Amino acid sequence: MTIHTSHPFADPEPDPARRFRGRIGGAVTLWTAGDDTERAGLTVTSLMVALGPVPSVLALLDPDADLTAVLRETGRAVVQLLTWPDRQLAEEFAGTAPAPGGPFRQRAFVASAYGPRLADASTWAEVSLTGEREVGWSVEVACSIDSVAIGGEDEPLLHRRGRFHRG
Repeated sequence: MTIHTSHPFADPEPDPARRFRGRIGGAVTLWTAGDDTERAGLTVTSLMVALGPVPSVLALLDPDADLTAVLRETGRAVVQLLTWPDRQLAEEFAGTAPAPGGPFRQRAFVASAYGPRLADASTWAEVSLTGEREVGWSVEVACSIDSVAIGGEDEPLLHRRGRFHRG
């Protein structure tokens, strides 16, 4: 992982579509997959939940991210909602802040069949990969929601226009 000297997503000449996306904003999630021998995680804000007979999560992932590779390999992941106190962890898993020893050493995680789960996450879902396709510079993954835990009303971590906000 590389720690950048400048913001890795900053455009020298802002693209109008990127500026539009930045104004939409959304909840910040941490996706994790793998086990103690190989695990990966990624901060993700580009996602939505589709309801139906098989509820699903659709997300845009970096095709070169370790998380994308481990998700493809295992077919499973944990999607946890982050809260305001998790903003440093979100930066560490995004690769925009240093994480000595790696981001998984910054907090406690609990092993599960779907991947490591943030020990103090109150709201999370275990998901299984059902499909993927290239969309722009991203990979859109579709994952069925296999189980969900809903916690109390925490202060959700939101992201809009390149900054974190309290929900």
